[in-house]
Amino acid sequence: MIDFHAYSIEWCAAWNAHDLDRLLGGFDDSVVFKSPAARKIVPGSDGVIVGKAALRSYWSEGLRLIPNLHFTLVGTYEGIDCVTIAYRNQDGRQASEVLIFSGGLVVQGFGTYLVSPSS
Repeated sequence: MIDFHAYSIEWCAAWNAHDLDRLLGGFDDSVVFKSPAARKIVPGSDGVIVGKAALRSYWSEGLRLIPNLHFTLVGTYEGIDCVTIAYRNQDGRQASEVLIFSGGLVVQGFGTYLVSPSS
């Protein structure tokens, strides 16, 4: 059984250290990750990143583009074989990452961002 609270703390610490090896250590080689940010950073991806090597490439480019990237953990939401990690980024923007596990490894992930209501 995964301690999702501890996982979230480590996830945040690894991002703040910009340590991709630490981050990707718990991901399956065939992970599928979907994010609106990936749509912007990886041309032609339509926001879908397939495989750990491609995820490393995407996140490396993200860190290059945002050298001051920093996350503050806001909350951890536990599910069955999944966790939602709520955080604020270096600009104060609220976001969350939904990670789905199988065999102790992340097999699917979703980056999600707070949508501001229209005025």
